[in-house]
Amino acid sequence: MRQFTTAALIAAYICLALIVALLLWRNGGGWAAGVAAFFGAAAFCLALHAAVSQSLKMGGLRSELEKIRQAHRIMIDQMERVDARVTEAVDTVTDDALRRSEELSVEVQMLEDLVQRMGERLEERMRAAPLPSELRAEGHRRHSSSTLLHTVREALAENRVDLYLQPVVSLPQRRTVFYESYSRLRDETGRVMMPAEYLAVAEPEGLVTAIDNLLLFRCVQIVRRLAKQDRKVGIFCNVSLASLADETFFPQFLELLAANQDLSGALIFELGQAAFDSRGAVEARNMGKLAELGFRFSLDKVVDLDLDFQDLARSDVKFLKVAAPFLLEELTETDEGLVLRSLPDLAAEDFSALTRRYGVEVIAEKVESERQIVDILELDIGYGQGHLFGEPKAIKEAVLAETDPPANLFTRPGMRRRAGGAG
Repeated sequence: MRQFTTAALIAAYICLALIVALLLWRNGGGWAAGVAAFFGAAAFCLALHAAVSQSLKMGGLRSELEKIRQAHRIMIDQMERVDARVTEAVDTVTDDALRRSEELSVEVQMLEDLVQRMGERLEERMRAAPLPSELRAEGHRRHSSSTLLHTVREALAENRVDLYLQPVVSLPQRRTVFYESYSRLRDETGRVMMPAEYLAVAEPEGLVTAIDNLLLFRCVQIVRRLAKQDRKVGIFCNVSLASLADETFFPQFLELLAANQDLSGALIFELGQAAFDSRGAVEARNMGKLAELGFRFSLDKVVDLDLDFQDLARSDVKFLKVAAPFLLEELTETDEGLVLRSLPDLAAEDFSALTRRYGVEVIAEKVESERQIVDILELDIGYGQGHLFGEPKAIKEAVLAETDPPANLFTRPGMRRRAGGAG
């Protein structure tokens, strides 16, 4: 179309030039003047056409350039808006990260101070308890105890403390609703030492608070990990009377739990029945401080079912773990039906109802056979624990590494990797 327009214009210019040439010739200008007029008029028309075309092209270019500039301004405006949003998002993430980092720093500082003081006390006790050379008759036993104590101390110093978890299930559904945590020490060869082996030397030397400290730190981290996976389960974490009465350990222990008060519904502290009954005013008061934060308690190693339930309720004891073999041995038949030897005036099936009136749930532990389950269900017990439902399993090393106390907590001489932390 554009070529046709150009051809038509050229033809019009030629016609116009012929008309001018003819007019000049007829007015007596002659052939030479006519030819000159023809070419002059044609050249003038072409020059005019070129000027007009160039002007139109320039106008089009200016229009296109203005459109490009407008698009560029729009693009810059959009980029500025995107940049502002990205900057705002980065600032938000950075502020959140800084806040979490500050919270973690506070916890780490508390643990560092706690571990440092505990390490000083352990070292003082070790120096104050040399092997008596005059006791020759007990030399071998003393040497074995000293060797075991050294092994335990090295296991804590080198952080060779493993966390085991065993499921606690609801009955009769057998759905895991809690875990019980256990600590296991390893010697330098990797052999696992059971509590019965190392507690005999750990308790007299004040090492139990260090074990409790590390166990609690790891339990807190595992609970947080489970919460991220939206798994609403609780963890029973053993705590000793020595830890509850320790004037150095407990205040920082309480401070750490106050900083993690959101875990109060998932972290349950466990004491043996004998320890609970022998607690003094200091231990009872410190248990009350934990209860004020919302933390609950559990009793295990129960050997007497004739309990002071009002005392349990006042102390925020919410769970009672009774070994299935012991519980079933307590059952006896009378003229009035099946009763418990410890509570002969109470029907056996009413025991769980009695504990629930005081807010205490019974957990049958050490369950190892299906036959025991039948008898336990007849007693209306709502929870079970034992090898039948799952043995204690060690947390994977990769997961456990995430719950290790920070390396800078273990820098004091003689305790290159001091055990510390909470759960």
